[in-house]
Amino acid sequence: MESAAKSNWSTWLFSSDSRQRLRIKRSLLAANVFGACALTTIYAAWMGFMSFHDVWLLCLAIALNCSFWYGMLRSGLNKRFDDPALTLPQILAALTIIIGAYSITGPFHGSTMMLLVLVLVFGVFNLSAKGARIAATYTVGLIGVAQLIKMQTDPVNYPFKLEIVHFVLTAAIVPTISRLAAQLSSMRERLQSQKDDLAQALTRIQILATRDELTGLVNRRHMMDVLQQHRKRLQRSGFHRFCLAIIDLDHFKRVNDTHGHGVGDEVLRRFSAIAQQALRDTDVLARWGGEEFLLLLNDTTAEQAQIGLDRVREMLVDARLSNEVPELRATFSAGLTAYDSGEPLDVCIERADRALYEAKASGRNRTVIHHGPPPRRAEPPPAATPLPDGSADGASLVAVALLDQDADEDDDEVSAH
Repeated sequence: MESAAKSNWSTWLFSSDSRQRLRIKRSLLAANVFGACALTTIYAAWMGFMSFHDVWLLCLAIALNCSFWYGMLRSGLNKRFDDPALTLPQILAALTIIIGAYSITGPFHGSTMMLLVLVLVFGVFNLSAKGARIAATYTVGLIGVAQLIKMQTDPVNYPFKLEIVHFVLTAAIVPTISRLAAQLSSMRERLQSQKDDLAQALTRIQILATRDELTGLVNRRHMMDVLQQHRKRLQRSGFHRFCLAIIDLDHFKRVNDTHGHGVGDEVLRRFSAIAQQALRDTDVLARWGGEEFLLLLNDTTAEQAQIGLDRVREMLVDARLSNEVPELRATFSAGLTAYDSGEPLDVCIERADRALYEAKASGRNRTVIHHGPPPRRAEPPPAATPLPDGSADGASLVAVALLDQDADEDDDEVSAH
């Protein structure tokens, strides 16, 4: 109960979106810099280096800034921008507040300079190269303007000789951090590009390993994996059923010999597209070899599966299979069978293959169904062999033998006495 309440509280505070949670937590972590700045100014006021009025104004600005960015991230408005983390705007706002604190802390102002570097460090891993240059330029320019103003209005706490040292350090350190951020940004882009290339290469490899290059259908190797999955599903559920059909394009060799292999390849591609269009989404068509195709018809009987094959045959009648030979038409023969629970897959495929040869022998352009083996019946136990007439049954024979053994033992005891 306590764990569930804690989880609900965390979801309410940080959002249920994992990326948004990370952005909000980073923003709140960066708010620690503002906390350090606020504590610094409070201590300075307590020591008499600045007025409490300025401290309250600075703390109010810090609270409004943190609340604004938290609201942007928690509400999801940040997703409308190219950088959903809003890294650069948050850094520029933080730099403005830190430089404001630099301007009001009087003799204590040098302690706030390290906070500028800490703010920029938060953006090293997220800023783009352009964003890092903008942040560096903004920091150096704004700190320079603030120093010029304070040297004119408060030369006692902001003497020229000291401010020159501060400005030189800022001008040297901030651009260095900017260049480091730019290098990391370039490295991230290269790594992301390599990751994308690897993902594309893996996708191509998977396609080559599972798809037929010519037709785009499932290849023979992957089809066997699909069949094994359906077989295991049948073994687990006990009621999953499917049928297999081997399809052979009639007289395809004649097409290659007459019109060339280019036309033959086009016919295979067009037939594959037509068949997939006619079949259901749950059916799987694979190129089995040459002009042969293996079709998995899911969750159906052989008679119902034949309707799907007839639908393919009807669509093939008027289909244009080749642009070079528009009058070319094709038919196919098919052997169809239902998978019998428990039998090896190769037995079912062989049965479909026999049905295909029967369809071709019967004149082609037809579907022949071969049903699986009939269910096995339990054989009755063999009848007991009758004993000859007048003989005792097995139990009587055993009893007689035991009695004879006891009588022999009694005779032995009497002889011993």
